[in-house]
Amino acid sequence: MKTRTPAIVCVLMLFSFFLVGLSYGQQPPEGDRVLKLEGAKLPPVTFSHKTHVDKAKVECATCHHKDAKEPKACFTCHDAKEVKDKAPVAKDALHKTCQTCHKEKGGKAPVKCNECHKK
Repeated sequence: MKTRTPAIVCVLMLFSFFLVGLSYGQQPPEGDRVLKLEGAKLPPVTFSHKTHVDKAKVECATCHHKDAKEPKACFTCHDAKEVKDKAPVAKDALHKTCQTCHKEKGGKAPVKCNECHKK
């Protein structure tokens, strides 16, 4: 009877390379994003994917709840002025999502207006 160990090891190694490849495909975008709503009273918010993903360990699906595998910008679904396709106005959606999450962090993340909206 021949041993199947080498074949099994090869299959396991290929599978692990496949999984590693998938995880690298989900890296956050480089650099910060500026979230700006036209006509807003306060300055835009600078958002760092790297801080949220790498440091805070926020899953992509937390914000990109429609499709975390192919994430789109917030304003793709959330309009600046009106509810569209049952998606709340961007300001409301962002404040609800961001402030709720930040409050759950127990004071370690900004929740006051001027802590995110900086000139």
